[in-house]
Amino acid sequence: MATTAEAPVAPPPRTDERVGRKSPLARFLARPEAGAIAGAIVIYVFFFIIAPPFRNASSFSSVLYVTSTYGLMATPVALLMIGGEFDLSAGVSVTSAALCGSLFSWWFTTNAWVGVLVALGFALLIGFVNGWIVVKTGIPSFLVTLGTFFMLQGINIALTQTITNQVASPDISTLQGFSSARVVFSGSFTIGGVNIRTSVIYWLVFVVIATWILMRTRIGNWIFAVGGHAPSARAVGVPVGRMKIGLFMAVGFMAWFTGMHTLFLFNTIQSSQGVGNEFVYIIAAVVGGCLLTGGYGSAIGAAIGALIFGMVNQGIVYAGWNPDWFQFFVGLLLLGAILLNTYIRRRAEAAI
Repeated sequence: MATTAEAPVAPPPRTDERVGRKSPLARFLARPEAGAIAGAIVIYVFFFIIAPPFRNASSFSSVLYVTSTYGLMATPVALLMIGGEFDLSAGVSVTSAALCGSLFSWWFTTNAWVGVLVALGFALLIGFVNGWIVVKTGIPSFLVTLGTFFMLQGINIALTQTITNQVASPDISTLQGFSSARVVFSGSFTIGGVNIRTSVIYWLVFVVIATWILMRTRIGNWIFAVGGHAPSARAVGVPVGRMKIGLFMAVGFMAWFTGMHTLFLFNTIQSSQGVGNEFVYIIAAVVGGCLLTGGYGSAIGAAIGALIFGMVNQGIVYAGWNPDWFQFFVGLLLLGAILLNTYIRRRAEAAI
């Protein structure tokens, strides 16, 4: 019987693996913080040229200090935004924590460290309540924390005036334990004749910790998953509720830490202080690459976003511009940084 030879099967074409590779530039542009880095360079060069005092090491030390006061809070706010939520009470929570520690220690004449611990518990409670309400009710965090914002603002003013008959907390510098607490929360050191606040070091340490959590731990994967699509994350076993509450409590913890820094630096706190700072924290996170829809961003980007705001804040002063235009220039330069960030991200997405 005659047999027919089968046609040889051609092997599948070999693909050049170099086609799937991205250049180092493309990989960099795909990072959330790429636009923020470009914006920071532009703003630094701008003020370096037009504001001679900006070039001094002591001046840049002031820039870093202002940056750290915003960056400390921008870090957990960025993590919360990556997790898909907002906290509009973050700014006033800093003041609430500081007032709690100050008024408690002063009224009961306790060691300053007792007030510090009470304030920690109070700040964590605020974060827990915010997260618990969001998780249990499904109400958008924007509305929940907006309500918390108004309540805390009212409590700050009403209790301070009731207890002290003024709008600021009393000076607690004479209390036992104040000196050691100041060293811990508001100390400083000198390098090359330049004074540097320890808040700068704390800020950098917290950014490193947050980055490690996001990039190297299971919790970091959960944060991205919760912010990307909570129902899908819940379906694969991610504890969505606990993650959201934990992120709100992280904001509360850093509000406590920032409040203690402010309290022990100035010995007293204004009851209306901190209102509006929550928008700065969110702006820093957005400039740093965090999406308003969640699921994308980085702690490093938020740190660079805070640095941009710090440079703008101090650069305007060093440039000698009319202070009446201060807010306008801040908004203009920050908007420019956001537009640059968006442009770079779109170019990166188009190159993929």
